[in-house]
Amino acid sequence: MEKNSKIDIKLDKKIDPKKVFGVSCNFNVFAFDKKTDNVPEIDPTYKFDPQTTLAILAGFACNRRVLIQGYHGTGKSTHIEQVAARLNWPCIRINLDSHISRIDLIGKDAIVLKENKQVTEFQDGILPWAYKNPVSLVFDEYDAGRPDVMFVIQRILETDGKLTLLDQSRVIKPNSNFRLFATANTVGLGDTSGLYHGTQQINQGQMDRWNIVSTLNYLDNEEECKIIISKVKDLNDKEGKDIVKSMVSTAELTRSGFINGDISTVMSPRTVITWAENYLLFKDIEYAFKLSFLNRCDELERSIIEEYFQRSFGIDIADAKIINAKE
Repeated sequence: MEKNSKIDIKLDKKIDPKKVFGVSCNFNVFAFDKKTDNVPEIDPTYKFDPQTTLAILAGFACNRRVLIQGYHGTGKSTHIEQVAARLNWPCIRINLDSHISRIDLIGKDAIVLKENKQVTEFQDGILPWAYKNPVSLVFDEYDAGRPDVMFVIQRILETDGKLTLLDQSRVIKPNSNFRLFATANTVGLGDTSGLYHGTQQINQGQMDRWNIVSTLNYLDNEEECKIIISKVKDLNDKEGKDIVKSMVSTAELTRSGFINGDISTVMSPRTVITWAENYLLFKDIEYAFKLSFLNRCDELERSIIEEYFQRSFGIDIADAKIINAKE
């Protein structure tokens, strides 16, 4: 990505949301005429959540600021990316971890070589560049951002708000196709459950500036099974489907245990796919489970997770080797 380059695309391709995303809209949805380097790759097997998809489409089509909240592993950021991919909309993700500072977003003075001389020149950060281009900017872990970063973001939450760079005496007008999204584990009220260390309360004046707040939960068992099988096609038979169903059941128990505070690690759909792939690779359901999930769990919690496995498969984990992958 060249931050000094300008993205030259046209938003003139009208699409049918029902056909592309499986949802009906009361507004028109347009896509860009061509794909650029920053457009995510399309996952043809991706399963769209209707309510979340509608919220994201409103963000793209109607320039609404959209915050998606939910437990980790539900695919919040991926959902935005997959909508952007089908709209040919450039999409940049920024994780607001503790290392991201105001300077990273706005820019800083840097020494550059001009006419064989070293001179100091201000280099724009990702935010001014994105603000001037038809780009969708996604702030991941929004509720973990540092205070200095959050106040920078507050400037651009107004849909027609200009970005003022005091250090440069510059005021940047937003591109008409600039879009802003964020994902978070909480809704800005802090974490009272103890599940998400590092998150914090968000200024409610800033929360008010998000036009749409959507919640994305885990898929139900049947839908998740379909996704796993679409990704791991070698399990697409009666025996394989039964095994995938037990895998998803195990994952669902970990999520319930996580929400109830019984365990601190949750099995996401991505982890279940990895488990299925490893199962076919090693032909050992227990060993694949350990490699894919159990070995990264707290040792004090492993007995609980092994119980989840037993309840889903109907056998003790020590006897799980009797289940073999198809030859």
